[in-house]
Amino acid sequence: MVAAVPVLAGEAGLTLSPTLNAKLDRLYLTAYDETIQRHASAQRDGTTYVSTGDIEAEWLRDASATVRPYIGLSVHDGEMANTLRGVVARQASYIMIDPYANAFSRDYKVVERKFEVDSLLYPIWFAYDYYKQTGDRSIFTPQVHRAFQRVLDTLRVEQHHAQRSHYTNPQLANGGHGSPVKYTGMVWDAFRPSDDPVRYHYNIPVNMFASVVMRDLTTISEHVWNDKRMAEDAWGLSVEIQRGIEQYGTLNLKPFGRIYAYEVDGLGHANVMDDANVPSLLSIPYFGYLPKTSSLYQATRKFVLSPRNPYFFTGKYAQGVGSPHTPKGYVWPLALCVQALTSTNDAEVDRVFGYIAASDVGDHRLHESFNANWPEAYTRQDFAWPNAMYAELVLARRGETYAQDFSGKVR
Repeated sequence: MVAAVPVLAGEAGLTLSPTLNAKLDRLYLTAYDETIQRHASAQRDGTTYVSTGDIEAEWLRDASATVRPYIGLSVHDGEMANTLRGVVARQASYIMIDPYANAFSRDYKVVERKFEVDSLLYPIWFAYDYYKQTGDRSIFTPQVHRAFQRVLDTLRVEQHHAQRSHYTNPQLANGGHGSPVKYTGMVWDAFRPSDDPVRYHYNIPVNMFASVVMRDLTTISEHVWNDKRMAEDAWGLSVEIQRGIEQYGTLNLKPFGRIYAYEVDGLGHANVMDDANVPSLLSIPYFGYLPKTSSLYQATRKFVLSPRNPYFFTGKYAQGVGSPHTPKGYVWPLALCVQALTSTNDAEVDRVFGYIAASDVGDHRLHESFNANWPEAYTRQDFAWPNAMYAELVLARRGETYAQDFSGKVR
């Protein structure tokens, strides 16, 4: 049983009404206690299986994000430390089975084979953060070493997708191979973090995340495995991706000025939007590519949180970022949490917490998305990721979470 930390409002710097504060407290208690108890389970092989919720499968991305708020607790809780070590071990096995798959079953079968670059990055990001906070090197087993090398090798292949990759998917154009791209240094992607097919194959926020995570892998390679070759390759890939982002990933859009695109192909085409799922443009400071105060990020953020973003919705009870994955007018609590985590304005944070409270229809859980005009209409009864993100948000407001410091310094 995870002991949730009670009381949110009095210690999180919020200035909301007592009724809203009580609602937020209850949401937090449910999110922090239930997220890991209901979705993470120890397996006979010593690993930890993390279900996404009402879909009986483990998504690499969702699982890593779901357990991230518990890193701090694992420092002094041996049972939690074992749980998190088990997450890393299982994900390494999944990657070795198929690096192009994004979801697996409890018995190590591929459930979905949508190539999503972020699905390969999240396990490394989580493992690095766990190590950085706890100092526990035991997670970096030979199997994990092999898995992370497999990730690096796969990313290198997908830098040159047309020439080197054998991956196809029937949901993609050109007979499953995808639409044409130019070499940019970025990594080719097939599906977004929402599991939807991309429009153009270089997803900018995903590649930003890749640049950050490859620097994390550089540190692991140097300080834990003493693998200089891996460290040099990971560092070089990070630099190449970053150069590609800055050369091909921006555009000028009135009245915002220079902003980041969501997807590009290197041939001059850009998809100008943002999606609620992380990595997103809104979440750039959250995973550490740029600081909150960056003028380029601030211009991009203004676009994302405006009607010019085709997936920004406004209703009677909330406004925020949605996704083509869900109905028009539906806001994602996941994006609301990210908006609060990356805000520099206390009034905005208060407002966003109000939207989160309004989304509670009585079950005291955050759902995938909800109708901004009628919160009783929502998608997915049980979805672990937004609840974990909300727990992380609350802990961050209290200064008790282990998360990025949001300084945005690319390591």
